Amino acid sequence: MRLNNQKIITVFRRLKKKLTYANALSIFSFLFTFILIGCAASRILTNNSNQDIDTREFYDSAHHWYDINDEAKIISPNSDQRKYSLNEIEKIADNILLFQKANGGWAKNYDMLAILSDEQKAAVLKAKDELNTTFDNGATHSQLNYLAEAYLLTKKNDYKKAFIHGLNFVLSAQYENGGWPQFYPDTSGYKKYITFNDGAMIGIMKLLQKIVSRSVEFSFLGSEILNRINNSFEKGIECILNCQINENGKLLVWCQQHDNIDFHPQNARSFELASICNGESSAIVKLLMSIKNPSERIKKSIINAVKWFEDSRIYGIRVDEIKADKADFIYHSSTSDRVVIEDANAKPIWTRFYELGTHRPMFCNRDGKVVYSLTEVDRERRTGYAWYIYDPQEVLDLYLDWEQKWMKD
Repeated sequence: MRLNNQKIITVFRRLKKKLTYANALSIFSFLFTFILIGCAASRILTNNSNQDIDTREFYDSAHHWYDINDEAKIISPNSDQRKYSLNEIEKIADNILLFQKANGGWAKNYDMLAILSDEQKAAVLKAKDELNTTFDNGATHSQLNYLAEAYLLTKKNDYKKAFIHGLNFVLSAQYENGGWPQFYPDTSGYKKYITFNDGAMIGIMKLLQKIVSRSVEFSFLGSEILNRINNSFEKGIECILNCQINENGKLLVWCQQHDNIDFHPQNARSFELASICNGESSAIVKLLMSIKNPSERIKKSIINAVKWFEDSRIYGIRVDEIKADKADFIYHSSTSDRVVIEDANAKPIWTRFYELGTHRPMFCNRDGKVVYSLTEVDRERRTGYAWYIYDPQEVLDLYLDWEQKWMKD
């Protein structure tokens, strides 16, 4: 529908001659509003025919399915595995329902866009009762985000039911202290720790934040569950603040995983030792900065985290990826290597881990032994893990606006 401005003005002028100015203005306002509504409706109908839903949250798990060798996979990708197009919303959502476990959660490291063979579908169905549900690598919260939007667009009741089942799973997995484990209900070993690594807890918190903020795709939720979600979100924020590393009264940032009882930094995989972790901490600070009317404790948390990011910047180096002979490792293959290059013009960079106490940039091999340079890391870990990052710069770029908004006094 197109607006013809000249015709509208002509009609308005004719009306103005016969009516009072107030009446003419009221009629004009009504007509203009009616036309705008018609245009909006036309646009919605047009967009829905070519609608798609953001699937970037699925990338991490999909990458692991295709590129990482993992004996725990129920199914492996075929050499010619095809994918659904982004606008095939119901087919993708039906895939998500297929992968949903009986307890309401999802396992990690599968591609929700994969067009599965009959054999693959049968294997997934057979594993419905397995208790390998997790929040790692985007699992569970990414599927819930997609289902909510799919229901908004299609009104297919199966998506609503699956969402509510999954949301109840999320709420049941939360510790009383507000944290979430990496896996649930299997909390053996380091799976029990409060996990920020790979966006596990922050992914959940961002989902809950959208619900608390009354984002339109969650409008089908009733007041009772909304109250539960609000309480869950508040407890999660409290847990995040309790986990912030405190060295001799000075707040720093966070570890990738924290003890589920006393909040102290904890080891996870052999090369992921308790340390100061800049990547995960960046995501945490961005979440805290997004909170409206932050408390004094939240403000203090952000200010100290930003100070750490400023102090831990590394200047004068960059990390290059270079060609190398192909090497096959237990979990991946590589035709490249990574090297640190001195460069006076390089932008600031951070290491993923800094040693507790010394604040020295640290690295680690699969033997669990700390080393202090990338060259001392085996090629398998150099090419299979992100040891240098730029994530804190995103926080520093956002901080000035946040400071001006909330720290005026």
